[in-house]
Amino acid sequence: MEATVMHFRQGRHHQNTRQMIIKVADTPEEAEKVIGKTVTWTSPSGKEIKGKISALHGRKGAVRAIFEEKGLPGQSLGTKIKIE
Repeated sequence: MEATVMHFRQGRHHQNTRQMIIKVADTPEEAEKVIGKTVTWTSPSGKEIKGKISALHGRKGAVRAIFEEKGLPGQSLGTKIKIE
């Protein structure tokens, strides 16, 4: 299954690069089914960064993903990410 990286999770003053907002589906009921699954983003050079989907984000089918070792770079915004 594929999804789209939408944005970093951020507050008023800080941006958290280890937590990303990912658009998975059109409804929250469909997005709820992927909670707990692993996500993998592949860079243009072939390096893979893995994370885990933690929770829903809003009511439009977006979820939050947390990447453990390091966050995604800015070039990942708008690209596809693989859900396993």
